[in-house]
Amino acid sequence: MSGTGDGADPRTAVPPGPARRTVLALGAGAGTAVLLPASGPARAAAPAAPGPRLAPYACYWFPDSLPEGAPGPGIVWRSLREWTPQSDPDLAHNTASVPLAPRFTPVPAHRDARAGQARIVSLVSFGPTSRNPSQGQATADSYAPTHWAYLDELVFWGGSAGEGLVLAPNAPVVDAAHRNGVRVLGNVFLPPVAYGGDLRWTRDLVRSEADGRFPLAEKLAEVARTYGFDGWFVNAETDGGDSALATRMRGFLRALRAAGEPHGLRITWYDAMNSTGAVGWRGALDELNQEFFEDRAGRVADSLFVDFRWTPASLASSGALAERLGRSRHELWAAVDVESRGWDSEVRWDAIVPRGRDHVVSLGFYRPEWTRNHLADRSPGAFHRADDRFWTGESLDPSRPAPDAVWRAPATAVADRSTVTGLPFACSFNTGHGLRWYEGGAVASEEPWSHLGLQDRLPGRRWVVDTDGERPDVRLDFADAWRGGSSLLVTGALTAPAAVGLHSTRLPLTRSAVAELVHTAGPVPVDVELGVAVREPAAAGGPVPYTWLRAGRPGGAGGWRTARVPLGALAGETAFALAVRITARGKGPVSWRLGALSVRDATAVRHPAPPSRLTVDASAGRGAEAELRLSWLRAAGPVRHYELHRLLPDGTRRFLAGTCGTALYLPRLARAGRERAAALELRAVDETYAASAPARAGFAW
Repeated sequence: MSGTGDGADPRTAVPPGPARRTVLALGAGAGTAVLLPASGPARAAAPAAPGPRLAPYACYWFPDSLPEGAPGPGIVWRSLREWTPQSDPDLAHNTASVPLAPRFTPVPAHRDARAGQARIVSLVSFGPTSRNPSQGQATADSYAPTHWAYLDELVFWGGSAGEGLVLAPNAPVVDAAHRNGVRVLGNVFLPPVAYGGDLRWTRDLVRSEADGRFPLAEKLAEVARTYGFDGWFVNAETDGGDSALATRMRGFLRALRAAGEPHGLRITWYDAMNSTGAVGWRGALDELNQEFFEDRAGRVADSLFVDFRWTPASLASSGALAERLGRSRHELWAAVDVESRGWDSEVRWDAIVPRGRDHVVSLGFYRPEWTRNHLADRSPGAFHRADDRFWTGESLDPSRPAPDAVWRAPATAVADRSTVTGLPFACSFNTGHGLRWYEGGAVASEEPWSHLGLQDRLPGRRWVVDTDGERPDVRLDFADAWRGGSSLLVTGALTAPAAVGLHSTRLPLTRSAVAELVHTAGPVPVDVELGVAVREPAAAGGPVPYTWLRAGRPGGAGGWRTARVPLGALAGETAFALAVRITARGKGPVSWRLGALSVRDATAVRHPAPPSRLTVDASAGRGAEAELRLSWLRAAGPVRHYELHRLLPDGTRRFLAGTCGTALYLPRLARAGRERAAALELRAVDETYAASAPARAGFAW
């Protein structure tokens, strides 16, 4: 199971032999050409890249020996064996900052969505193996996953024989996933021979020392700890091995487990190499591959990604074998290929997540970024509409799925989870990309952007709507926002009050607890209420027992208004869910936006401490433009992220970029008129979006 160029149907590229899910070795690269290294002995080192490079990129390596010849443009060949944290010039840009958040499982919104059974992993390509930006891009055309509530793990998919085989996830992906309690795994990809694979790379990976140590197992654990992600997906598809190589591979996995387990690192093994050393995709957990999952000494891998050739019978037998080994059947991911057809993919759902009985195994989605890649219009709004349909279903309401829908959306089978467990909590409905950047309802930058680390914790259930009248349209919209790049928009003819479910929570309420809503409406005025549930539904799919509190009427015709809702009357209770209810006070369709929602203790209001020592570490000029690298010292106390602005000569403050870490790359800074120096200001931002005093630096032209 190797990566493919966008749009290619891998089944047309299968070499002679048994049919299987095969794709090109350009692991999630930007094109469809197969990158094959020339044959011959490995070189000791790659040629140095010409000239200085300021743009930071996510890391990738070969296990040890490098291909013959020279890398293609923009590609740097590196040996994992030679890696040290100090050898990564982009270390500060590549290190994730957000710890893995604990999460809980609320009572599901749909009666068929089960907790504690099937889980979901997604194998996602966020960009090419090489030149994958460390900190977002100056474009809104990006895959920005937001349905973290249904995910258990995400694999940073990619790798190719012409670029590198071991991929470390970039920091924004890890930060966004961790904020939502989702683990992120790096990828170890040993490609099929037909697509450039070379068995020496497998041997390099599993080479042991005389004392029994596996140096690259220790390196992989160190890489994950250094960059702040959660483990490795190991995919050994290079054929030609023997049982001795398989034994070394198992020893390597055990060494990787031993090095990573004290730090909570995980291993997923892909069903390819078996105990004979040959690559034979089983489509099952069976006697030929079980030793890579569980052997006589105990756990080897935390989970097994079962190849696409599974059958209902093979999944049933796999689950039974897992349980005989003392393991959960839900530690097996049944591969579901959605790269080419998305929700039109043919899936035998009852073999994995049947309705009306226990789930057989878990779900493994291969390339769900189809929701973006297949679109002619890849604007953020169009992407999120498609992505919502993929995860929620045609009805766009997980509590009321479309009857007899062929696509069994994850929200109708798997219980959602949430990390909203403490005060303060805030959400500005920012998806991590946008056409502009907004602050206080005003445009602070006209430039499109993407950076997943800036994404909010969004509502997990999108969208549960209760109304006795016509259901309004509910979506994340990018035409206007209070903060970030997007807001929640409700439109339509409200013939009756409409309640929109938002976050599942576990928020302790005090006498000084207060909620704030920042909202605005169109020409038709509306009344708005905040719903707070202090207990859960009695059963899955049951109504949420909200207490409704008046939040007033928002400003009209684009005017934002902040409504303050005291929660002291609920002191001592726990808020289990939040919602809004909208009632039209006029004729015609409504257009209501929610720009921000927060819940906090009113007595704990204070601004975060500022960062310090903002420094321009490097720059490269191009006439009246420059690219910069900056760094600073972390602010004391809790920080959600940092925001960099530019103070223009006329006093205007313009947003430039944001990040969760303490280093930032600016690809373009343009001189303003004849200014002698660009004035830069960096602020720490907390969970309620309060900003610190600035740290300042100048860049002289």
